[in-house]
Amino acid sequence: MSAVPAMIRERLRGDLATAREARRAGERERSWELLEDAHVLSQPWWGWHVRVHASMLVAGMLARDGREVWGQCLRLVVAGPGSVLGRFPAGNPGRARVPATQPMPIRDDLAELLRAAR
Repeated sequence: MSAVPAMIRERLRGDLATAREARRAGERERSWELLEDAHVLSQPWWGWHVRVHASMLVAGMLARDGREVWGQCLRLVVAGPGSVLGRFPAGNPGRARVPATQPMPIRDDLAELLRAAR
């Protein structure tokens, strides 16, 4: 896919920054919700897709969640190539608790943002 549209790029920057702030404030669930949204939005663009998984890896490490850390390490290996090849499970939230290849419905607001960006 081509360059990341500005509306997606700004949303991704905001979600990652707010997720970091939420994590620092002890709001882990809110942080993960933002990271999952960022993952869904980032999938078509390899650089952002990898960046989101790196943020998820950090969150997993700080939470001392071995399953999440292992899952994110695996996803970091395949995220970039999957995006470049257009082979990613659309709508998948990117967490280790969900199979890495399982597509899922995209929430309406995120789907609209992706449609508007094309």
